[in-house]
Amino acid sequence: MASSSFSAHVFRYDVFVSFRGEDTRNSFTSHLLKALDGKKVVTYTDYKLENGDEIAPALWKAIEESRISVIIFSENYASSPWCLDELVHILECKERYQQFVIPIFYRVNPAHVRQQRESYAAAFSKHEERFKDRMDKVLKWKGALTIAANLSGFDSHAISNESELVERIVKAILMNLDRQSSSDLTGLVGVESRIQKIESLICISPQDVQVLTVGIWGMGGIGKTTLAGAVFNRLSSHFEASCFLANVREESEKCGMKHLRNELLRELLKEDSLSIGTPSIGSTFVNKRLSLAKVLVVLDDVNVLNQLEYLVGDQVQFGPGSRIIITTRDMQLLKDMQVLRKGVDHDVKIYEVQKLNCNEALQLFHLHASQEISLGEDSTMFLRAVVDYAAGIPLALQIWGSLFRRCKSKQERESLLNKLKIFPDKKLLNVYRISYDALDENEREIFLNIACFHKEEVIDDAKRQLDACGLFADSGIKILIDMSLISIKHEYGRNCLWMHDVIQEMGWAIVHEQCPEEPGKRSRLWNLEDVYHVLARNTGTEKVQSISVNLSKVKELNLRSPDFKKMYNLRFLKFYRRYHVNQCNVSLNLKSLPSALRYLCWPAYPLKSLPSKFSSENLVELSMPNSQLQRLWNGGQNPRNLKRIDLRYSKQLVEVPDLSKSVNIEGIDLRGCIRLVEVPSYFEFLHKLASLNLSHCSNLRFLSDMPHNMKFLNLDNTAVEELPSSIFSLEKLVELNLECCEGIKNLPNSTWKLNSLTSLYLCGTSIEGLPLSIECLSGVVSFQLKFCKRLVSLPTSICKLKSLERLSLEGCSSFKHFPEILEPMQRLEDLSLSLTDIKELPSSIENLVGLKRLRLYECKSLESVPNSIYNLNLAIFALDGCCRLKTLPPSSVILWSSIRGLDLHGCLALEEIPDCIYSLTSIWRLDLSESMIKSISPTIKQASGLRFLYVSNCKCLQSLPELPYLLKVLDASGCTKLKTVSRSMTALTQGLEEILDRHEQHLFYDCVTLDENARSNIVDDAYLRIMRTATANYHASLLKKCQSEGSEFSDEKSPSVAVVCPGDELPKWLSYQTEGCSIKVKLPLTWCHDANFLGLALCAVVTTHNPCWLDYGFNFVFKTINGESHQFNHCARTYERARTGWGGNISDHLFVWYDSLEEVWSTDFNNAIEASFEFFAQNKRHVGGVRSAVGYCCVKGVESACCLLTTAQMLKLAEVRFQLPLMK
Repeated sequence: MASSSFSAHVFRYDVFVSFRGEDTRNSFTSHLLKALDGKKVVTYTDYKLENGDEIAPALWKAIEESRISVIIFSENYASSPWCLDELVHILECKERYQQFVIPIFYRVNPAHVRQQRESYAAAFSKHEERFKDRMDKVLKWKGALTIAANLSGFDSHAISNESELVERIVKAILMNLDRQSSSDLTGLVGVESRIQKIESLICISPQDVQVLTVGIWGMGGIGKTTLAGAVFNRLSSHFEASCFLANVREESEKCGMKHLRNELLRELLKEDSLSIGTPSIGSTFVNKRLSLAKVLVVLDDVNVLNQLEYLVGDQVQFGPGSRIIITTRDMQLLKDMQVLRKGVDHDVKIYEVQKLNCNEALQLFHLHASQEISLGEDSTMFLRAVVDYAAGIPLALQIWGSLFRRCKSKQERESLLNKLKIFPDKKLLNVYRISYDALDENEREIFLNIACFHKEEVIDDAKRQLDACGLFADSGIKILIDMSLISIKHEYGRNCLWMHDVIQEMGWAIVHEQCPEEPGKRSRLWNLEDVYHVLARNTGTEKVQSISVNLSKVKELNLRSPDFKKMYNLRFLKFYRRYHVNQCNVSLNLKSLPSALRYLCWPAYPLKSLPSKFSSENLVELSMPNSQLQRLWNGGQNPRNLKRIDLRYSKQLVEVPDLSKSVNIEGIDLRGCIRLVEVPSYFEFLHKLASLNLSHCSNLRFLSDMPHNMKFLNLDNTAVEELPSSIFSLEKLVELNLECCEGIKNLPNSTWKLNSLTSLYLCGTSIEGLPLSIECLSGVVSFQLKFCKRLVSLPTSICKLKSLERLSLEGCSSFKHFPEILEPMQRLEDLSLSLTDIKELPSSIENLVGLKRLRLYECKSLESVPNSIYNLNLAIFALDGCCRLKTLPPSSVILWSSIRGLDLHGCLALEEIPDCIYSLTSIWRLDLSESMIKSISPTIKQASGLRFLYVSNCKCLQSLPELPYLLKVLDASGCTKLKTVSRSMTALTQGLEEILDRHEQHLFYDCVTLDENARSNIVDDAYLRIMRTATANYHASLLKKCQSEGSEFSDEKSPSVAVVCPGDELPKWLSYQTEGCSIKVKLPLTWCHDANFLGLALCAVVTTHNPCWLDYGFNFVFKTINGESHQFNHCARTYERARTGWGGNISDHLFVWYDSLEEVWSTDFNNAIEASFEFFAQNKRHVGGVRSAVGYCCVKGVESACCLLTTAQMLKLAEVRFQLPLMK
């Protein structure tokens, strides 16, 4: 992969060998060096004895000038500071120069190296003593060993024969050197990683006799030919013969396929005069020679299958191990070849070329643009605009870089960029026009529609609209994807159509070319100015087929009296606002609409009806949500092609439109049409109707019989009191929603006929029970009975619902008894009995064998749960607000191996829970707040998975034991009797990999009875947590720098720590201290680039009244070397649970924060030389929150402190103050 540095790096040596002389100098290392020398590999080996602590500059330079570093880890390698310094520098060169590193584990276990165990542990015990004043150096060594041991290498335990081990190492070195030198990638960016992926598909192996084809597929300009050429240059030496046929599409049109085939044969058989004029290779001798040759063939820019059949089809037999590389824009061509080769000893693989990422795109643009643009301080926004616009297409970046090179000023560059967005460069458009010209008529129409109307639209919506216009969307979209003209983008859980901006602009240009002067003579209108021009001036013609305009940028579009008469071929008309569907304001006096219309979308339609002269015969889809319609149309309409109608929230609509002739109607959406009273009787005869939504038609009382094809029926919040019996005979019905139909009092026994039903919503109805036939609904997955306040019980036959996954009785306030579960229910995962009147659960609850989530919150009558509850494999068990629950049943064995959350918040009578619950290793969140517990079992230390512990407002709690070392959040606020808090003495690097990207909080607001020892423990623990989080972040930074790909570390916000407790003394280890709310500190010039800089610790002592309604934090102001000031806010993250039920005492509280400031590193003010920090308090009760530093009504006084943290400082303090066993 291209280096981020643009200067060439000179390599003098092929290999640098790092080894411990006393272990391997005269044995393994000498054998390896002799073998490398025999292969003419230039090695650098330092034969000097390792004396002293510092490596000579010449050795550092030798490492930097070597292409490959080989590290021989032996028993005593770690005992040498010299070797460890070599190792650190090798890894730095790996990052800086993409140097290849090969670790060899010679008679040592890789795990011992990685984790510093056995002889490596003994070595570091001595190092820690010897370098106790330079612990940052020791930390670097340990990090380097961990990183190096994770790299791919060789283990002598796996290859016990030493000569074979040497042979394999030499072979790996030669392959890598060959890879580095066989292809010149100068000027190419991002190519190396892509080449490696193609090589992995090509899979060259002496044992492989199969002929393999690899298709390189992607849109025009993405670099297919470049990649194929680089792979060809790199691999051609591995084959007996090779040929690169460039521009197959273009050359076949110019010279014919016979010419191309003859060129291929001449190159492969090394016979300049060879010429075959027949369609097939008639010569058996030629075929025989080809079948014996292992060849590499590249066919560049293939566009039809016939070309492949002619050049490398069945008639052409290549020798075993041959490889064929094809570049194409057409995925289907490669798929067809896969089908043709199926069952033959010839495999076909496909590689999709990925676009350049942001950094790669910037590098490529830098190479082609002027140095002024690359280095200018005002260029950041411009460069981002160019890169975003290019969207990772190399050809666009190369062409634009050359164009921008001519620009002399910022104004010229911005002007050119704006021009390109309107008038794209013709060279670029011509590349993509090739793909468009190869399309059939259906695909061309779909392509232009997507370019003009449907980019970034949900694919199902776009398909529906395209189909409505008489196009074949499914097959057309598939072909466009295969041709790399469009793609599918996954956004917010939806699949959307996506098209590169340049390709979209090509589509616009094709439409624009139809008539550059007059928009009314083009097939498609989408630009607001063009649409206004045509409709306001009535310049439309029969050429206009589609109009779609986004009105988001105008408050109102005043069209007066647009005349659509001349646009009699208009099939598609769509007005819309992207995010405000009910604010599509168009003011007009509409006299007519074309009868050719097939798709009409007009949200917030302003008139009372459609024009009287409009004929709906061709209409396929009508969408007019939030309209002012009173009646859609008058009688006499024949909408026989209509499939969907959407009039939702048309609150003036007084009757359902006459759809009696709409025999093809599939979906009707009338939700929120509050003036509708009844559904017409003819609905029963709309035999294709599958979806009817009448939700929130609050005056709808009468419902007709429904057609037998109905699948989705929504009557949510209607006034319907009785359902037609036919509804319970709808064998295809999948979802029935009767939520908040208060008039529904019962269900008939005929429900057994609903054998396709999967979702049944009866929430808020007046039903008192369920019919026995409910047991026949074997396909129901979700059964919702929330807030059925008259429901008393469920039949025991509920256990017959074998597909049931979710059952909710939440808010059924009359529900007293949960039925006995007589048979195991395997699929029920979620059961909510919250806000019911149950007093107990049956012991047969254990038959809910698949149950994962059981919710019983605010069950105020619940007094106990059965012992059998422990036999369930629960993940979530919520009992919050069960104020009569005194305890959980005792048990020595609990089978909750997967429990993640146990919520006992507000269980006011709860005094204790079984000790074994505290020690569950799977529990992640435990909430005991506002209970009467007096103590927490010391076994909680064993709960290794616990991350959140809430004990706030536990007024009887007197002590906290030592807690799990990876606990993320502890809220003990308001525990007014809490006296003792145990210290959590944690090793510095314990659990580092689990601490990354964490935000830790330990809150002790208003714990006024804490003794001095407890407060000291909390402050010490705060320091340890800061140190551990900072160290974890340091390790993460090392790994990110040294690992080339595949990092598992998150890119979320940087880690932080916040601790609050009563106290009035600032910790002594904070070096900057002051009275007042602000601190100013000088920053070292290189603070942001210093690998040893760990972040910032901040502290404040605040005298405050009722702190629970305040958020606290600091305003950061950074002053740069240029005199600029930049500000951002850092607010301590707090949890709402910690905000209620406290007293209003005036007391001193100590606030401690840590932040790594990584967000600052990546900004424009990382060259700051001075920083100031001002403490603030923010009232969360006020909308918007008023911030104040000093003088805030609740804040009486502030003392502040801060400290810039480094590895040496933290490690030394940890050892001196806490006597910590570092890095064990």
